[in-house]
Amino acid sequence: MRTPIDRPRLDYPSVSPVAIKAMQTLEQAVNRLPLEPSLAALVKLRVSQLNGCAWSVDRYTHEASLQGESERKLYAVAVWRESPLFSEREQAAFGWTESVTRIADSHAPDQDYAWLSAHFSESERVDLTLLISTVNSWNRLRISFGQGVE
Repeated sequence: MRTPIDRPRLDYPSVSPVAIKAMQTLEQAVNRLPLEPSLAALVKLRVSQLNGCAWSVDRYTHEASLQGESERKLYAVAVWRESPLFSEREQAAFGWTESVTRIADSHAPDQDYAWLSAHFSESERVDLTLLISTVNSWNRLRISFGQGVE
């Protein structure tokens, strides 16, 4: 069982500034992709919930609220399959988010891709997958090096 870390294990941005600058550049590019900002914020939140990244859950909950998402909807992200609050497009995005985030177990099955394809264009599928992948990378850095909520 994972226990909270009192302080970061490593100041990874200082130790590897070139790599972190590249990650920040990728994130900036992903944030400019033509996905709806509210959808992007909800997907970032779901990725971070799946990964158990407290820092990112805190950040992306705030980001989604700034995009106009209600507290009720934010609370329901974790149980989106059982909630009537999400559109079919949002549900397809969450399904794909879970498949990509848990790719070692899911292998991104055809049924999830078909669901995604019914609601997203080809370019949107690529953009969404890049968004999911980028958040997964940040989550792994933050969790690995002990970046907690301040």
